[in-house]
Amino acid sequence: MTSHDAREDSRIASVGAGAVIRRETADDHREVREVHTRAFGDGERVPGLVDALRVTEAALAPMSFVAVVDDRVVGHVLLSAARLDAPRRIVDVLSLSPLGVAPEFQRQGIGTRLLAHALDAADSQGVPLVFLEGSPHYYGSRGFEGAAPVGFRSPSLRIPEAAFQVARLSAHEPWMTGTFVYSEVFWAFDCVGLRDPAA
Repeated sequence: MTSHDAREDSRIASVGAGAVIRRETADDHREVREVHTRAFGDGERVPGLVDALRVTEAALAPMSFVAVVDDRVVGHVLLSAARLDAPRRIVDVLSLSPLGVAPEFQRQGIGTRLLAHALDAADSQGVPLVFLEGSPHYYGSRGFEGAAPVGFRSPSLRIPEAAFQVARLSAHEPWMTGTFVYSEVFWAFDCVGLRDPAA
């Protein structure tokens, strides 16, 4: 590694560490849409999902956070209401989706900071569980674990078992097992079973 490489690695690390993580405001919506359009590259599906989840009435209000660098939104994460069909009763839980970072700001720790902030926010609200679909290699070192081995059933056969993950938070109790149920919005936008666990 040259000294230039070392300086560049230090700059990249400082960008990620220096990002401000805060709640999303209405003024951020256009930039959030741009982040997801560029990060996912699938047209309107993910931006449309975000727009719909923001306004859907549910038992738990959505929690939406952005990462800002030099007054520019470069990352976004959304937590939205879902349910766990548990043996005792239905449990209100959250789904973490989507998590997006603008391509030129990826691999700088911004996604990791957004995840940590989102999980802390969910925990502080007494939410027992947060579910997602995604890479076990990425999310497994960031507070999540395989959901099936710890007692949860996937909502769809289209979700590879390794991609179905959960974070058990402070309010989780041992009886809270069962089937994870996405909100209707995820089905309407065909956003179930789209994650590649090898990514």
